[in-house]
Amino acid sequence: MADTRTETDSLGSIDIAAVRYWGPQTERARRLFRIGSEHFPPLLIRAVGLHKWACAEANERLGELPAELAGPIREAAQEIADGRRDADFPLPVWQTGSGTQTNMNANEVISNRANELLGSPLGSRKPVHPNDHVNRGQSSNDNFPTMMHIAAAEAVEGRLIPALGVLHAALWRRSEEWADIIKIGRTHLMDAVPVTLGQEFGGWARQVELGIERLRGVMPRLLSVPQGGTAVGTGLNRHADFDTVFCQILAERAGLAFTPNPNKFEGMGAHDAFVELQGVMNTIAVSLNKIANDIRLLGSGPRSGFAELVVPAAGLSSSIMPGKTNPTQSEAMTMVAAQVMGNTTTVTVAGAQGHLELNVFKPVIIFAVLQSATLLADVAESFAEHMVLKLEPNRERIAENLAKSLMLVTALNPRIGYDKAVAIGKKALAENLTLRDAAEKLGFVTPEDFDRWVRPEDMVAPGATLDG
Repeated sequence: MADTRTETDSLGSIDIAAVRYWGPQTERARRLFRIGSEHFPPLLIRAVGLHKWACAEANERLGELPAELAGPIREAAQEIADGRRDADFPLPVWQTGSGTQTNMNANEVISNRANELLGSPLGSRKPVHPNDHVNRGQSSNDNFPTMMHIAAAEAVEGRLIPALGVLHAALWRRSEEWADIIKIGRTHLMDAVPVTLGQEFGGWARQVELGIERLRGVMPRLLSVPQGGTAVGTGLNRHADFDTVFCQILAERAGLAFTPNPNKFEGMGAHDAFVELQGVMNTIAVSLNKIANDIRLLGSGPRSGFAELVVPAAGLSSSIMPGKTNPTQSEAMTMVAAQVMGNTTTVTVAGAQGHLELNVFKPVIIFAVLQSATLLADVAESFAEHMVLKLEPNRERIAENLAKSLMLVTALNPRIGYDKAVAIGKKALAENLTLRDAAEKLGFVTPEDFDRWVRPEDMVAPGATLDG
């Protein structure tokens, strides 16, 4: 067999590797855009397959495509959705800003595979033509953003939200388990009044919970797709009901409530939904960064730091310092946060490049959005499994730090006033005394009253210190 085959289109003839299902437009783009190593992830390629399947089915139902052609097109598209044709999508992210090359890549792969199923050789372009049949009633300008919506919606609903749910459950479990461990709180990284270890973990759990709520809030905009706008938003060259039927079919196939965007101009000329989604993921990255850093701080030591949490060794150590345990999961999570924050800048700038009827930064927008969603999902699950659920409290160190804290004097404010409480704290610090001894020496509080009023367990909720 020959190593190549020759295909011809409006631009002439070109040789293509014989084993590949793509056609001349893809081959030219492959040679033209030799930029970087970034390619679309499987999530986007799956969306391509789902999209083209739904288009073929919609066109058949509407009488725009004969059944004998629609069937093979759907079969070929399903192979793409199933991940069986990933090797036939060779193009980089850095291509035409409308995603035209990836849309044509899909049209050509489906055309060649459908024709093969019908007994025709690769490159024949008949009976199934990549433009006339696979791309019927469509344009890259409404196809590719719809593929973006499909991929992002599946990433959020099927991957990111469940992964954050795993992290939330782990943090909340620790919050409940450690609700009775009273420790010193810290503000400005300095000693403050007591909290419980459970309260700290509960605060982090709430951050993750709110992140999930924010993601659910953006989903309606992700599920509103611009399919049917064709080239500029007017819907030229497609059946009047194509967008509605397409979304009904897509919703059935994907299990998500996709609906037609009522204003195709907005859906093609602007990508504010993705800017919004990336903004939500940026907020989640900020939350995860705080959680990772707080746990890293509380686990610092084991002898010269806070050392209130025992960080799991997880089989990793220093290459030179024997037995050293580092908070590697925190470091991974904060690096992910940094990448997501950088992606937010990319998506913000790219989203601002909608000029008149088309935004031409589509490929980089979806690349950054899907990378953010995937990284956040992966690191949330990893941090839950390998950090949160393997942490242990250092009860002895927690008790020691609590007992030494000068900020317990805050409980005396309602009893003796702020100024006298300040004097007690300063004397205790200057003379290395306990607060109890300093209060007695100054004659402000008797030892009996001190023991009755300064009780850490009464300082972790409102009102308790005023009783009795």
